[in-house]
Amino acid sequence: MAHDWMPTSPCGPTCLTGDEPTVGRLRASARLAGALGVLLVSALSVPVMPLIGSTGRELLAKGVFHSLLRAFGVRLAVTGGDGLRASHGRGALVATNHVSWLDIAAVNAVRPMRALAKKDIRSWPVLGRVVAAAGTVFLDRESLRSLPGTMGHLADVLRSGSLVYVCPEGTTWCGQGGGRFRHAVFQAAIDGGVPVRPVALRFRTADGRETTAPAFIGDETILDSIRRVARLRGLTLEVHVLDEVAPGRAADRRELAALVEAAVNSALGRVTVPAQQRRRIRPARHSETAA
Repeated sequence: MAHDWMPTSPCGPTCLTGDEPTVGRLRASARLAGALGVLLVSALSVPVMPLIGSTGRELLAKGVFHSLLRAFGVRLAVTGGDGLRASHGRGALVATNHVSWLDIAAVNAVRPMRALAKKDIRSWPVLGRVVAAAGTVFLDRESLRSLPGTMGHLADVLRSGSLVYVCPEGTTWCGQGGGRFRHAVFQAAIDGGVPVRPVALRFRTADGRETTAPAFIGDETILDSIRRVARLRGLTLEVHVLDEVAPGRAADRRELAALVEAAVNSALGRVTVPAQQRRRIRPARHSETAA
């Protein structure tokens, strides 16, 4: 059953336009092979991470995520990126809209950081080992009893000076619309005394059209989505790093969540729907990161 920690999305195959320019099968296969190579190299690098210091780990992580995006032919277009790069030594909750498994690669290509993710990812082949080594805070969304403790741990991580990437929608949307930013994760920012950095993500094709093709939605598997992305030609992922929301600007976590959601929606040209007008919708199955 869906609850506030396991939100739902109406997005599915009908959200996919399907008219984007594509590359041939040989090129797509080469991209998949290249991406697998990047993941294998990153997994082999895990044992040396403790030996190369924080600067070395950050450079390695940034290189891995840039290489992964290049392997899939994704061009990164960043505005306001200095806002993330200048945050050394001070913690912040980095909150984005959630469209694709490419989201976390894009944010970490700008500035490597820790993440809040569902615990299932820990068991993924190759990638799970890399994600765990990066200091990911894992969340068991099916165990409501464990969630306050996880949020307490997240507050400690933020207080220690780390940036932590979260997707407050809790599940993926197609990009043409978005979900409500769940407020519970914002309590960790308040308790940690750190600001929230909103980041808006959008995908475009080579001709500038917004596209839903990279979305990971509905009943498809992660492999279905990866294969579709590998076929896309001229994909651009826009990363809009927005102004921080200071911890004292909101009276409570609900107001803080609303401020951050409105900032992201404004950057994407969306209207923020008042909570009382939202209606329950049918469930989508998956989310890489959660809030």
